[in-house]
Amino acid sequence: MDNTEHLSFFLSAISQVGFPIFLAGYLLFRFEKKLETLSESISRLKDDLNKISEEIQEK
Repeated sequence: MDNTEHLSFFLSAISQVGFPIFLAGYLLFRFEKKLETLSESISRLKDDLNKISEEIQEK
């Protein structure tokens, strides 16, 4: 989608459901992406901590 199509979609959505509902949906969508990224990061940190813990226990 180019910028014109994005703008058209946003304006159409705002006119159909209203600005507050559109904004709430947009923010929920953005937060969901950020939560997925944070969840992946936490999972990687957990794995790294487990590896470090195993190395310490071996010594």
